[in-house]
Amino acid sequence: MTDIIDELEWRGLLAQTTDLDELRKALADGPVTLYCGFDPTAGSLHVGHLTQILTLARFQKAGHRPIALVGGGTGLIGDPKPTAERSLNSVDTIREWVQVLGGQLSAFLRFTPEGEQAQPTDAILANNADWLGSMSAIELLRDVGKHFSINQMLARETVKSRLDGEGMSYTEFSYVLLQSYDYVELYRRFGCTLQIGGSDQWGNITAGLDLIRRIDGNKPHGQAHALTTNLLTKSDGSKFGKTETGTVWLDPALTSPYAFYQFWFNADDRDVVRYLKVFSFRSQEEIEDLERQTSERPAARVAQRALAEELTTLVHGAEECEKVIEASRALFGQADLSNLDSPTLGAALSEVPRVEVQGPVAELPPLVDLLAATGLVPSKSAARRAIQEGGAYLNNTKVTDVDAKVAGADVLHGQYIVLRRGKRNVGGVIVTS
Repeated sequence: MTDIIDELEWRGLLAQTTDLDELRKALADGPVTLYCGFDPTAGSLHVGHLTQILTLARFQKAGHRPIALVGGGTGLIGDPKPTAERSLNSVDTIREWVQVLGGQLSAFLRFTPEGEQAQPTDAILANNADWLGSMSAIELLRDVGKHFSINQMLARETVKSRLDGEGMSYTEFSYVLLQSYDYVELYRRFGCTLQIGGSDQWGNITAGLDLIRRIDGNKPHGQAHALTTNLLTKSDGSKFGKTETGTVWLDPALTSPYAFYQFWFNADDRDVVRYLKVFSFRSQEEIEDLERQTSERPAARVAQRALAEELTTLVHGAEECEKVIEASRALFGQADLSNLDSPTLGAALSEVPRVEVQGPVAELPPLVDLLAATGLVPSKSAARRAIQEGGAYLNNTKVTDVDAKVAGADVLHGQYIVLRRGKRNVGGVIVTS
């Protein structure tokens, strides 16, 4: 087994632990069974979840057994937000989202292949609705609630911030009881002795540790542990995982593989090495080499490209990653646009300035109008100058006629036109009937 604690420290992930020396010893004597919970608050996981998902995967690679817990029970309540009450989703919606999240989590961890014997480090996919759903209100209050101090619960930062504002419902106030009891159940069922999460989950995790001690006396599996990772922020102060168009999801129907790739490729030079440490499985030597290349040749974006390719392959597969790379090359004239399938080209154009026009093709505006409409040039006169100076392209072919119009063959897949000004400024035209 590798020293996973040292690796997490080098990667800048380690935030808090309960007893680091005891945890190191337990991990050295392993394998340790650990878990992280993921509540179904939407129909997909997003890049913000990757820190914990990949940390579970790092523990598995280091010789330990991860449990990915989907909150089919806790998702019906919702972890309190610091500012406002969560909207409750229907039972059917939560059930559907649980299935989706379970499938997404299964792609990152090694589970027991069908027909094969389970190995000690094979991952487990669990749903806390299996035990919370059958627990009565009396059982929750009598067997769990009696171990919690109201004074301590009121002292929690999230509770205090809400009580100073619009207040908090008893439903959300009691969430910590449910999450704490998850740890008890996993301790009993699977011998789980470590919970991981973001540093904002420290209070919930340590409450679970205390509940194991109070209810089970840390028997029969010995002392349980907690480990949190640092929350990721961007150097410019904006929220990680957000773009101008919103959250970056793992579901390709919500965030296309092309947009997913571009999110990582556009990482700030100040952030990219930190992202490589947190999200990449590359070695320390490889990352340090990419850091050196970024320092020496920032315009080449070598580290960003490495990060984007690794994560797009991990989340969407090698074939989709190849399509994305080909689309990026084709948009900027380095590959043939006709080789791109319709979904890939459409996804790529959704990430650049674009305009929607109505057909038929014979009635489309002249090219100078389209160049101006996409915003690639500030005006029609500027579009004419760009053509006269040899800096305007239609589907990567240089345009030489200022009166040029789009022909039927120029509309790719009967829907898309790619325009470019110079080498780097790309726009799209979406033709609708």
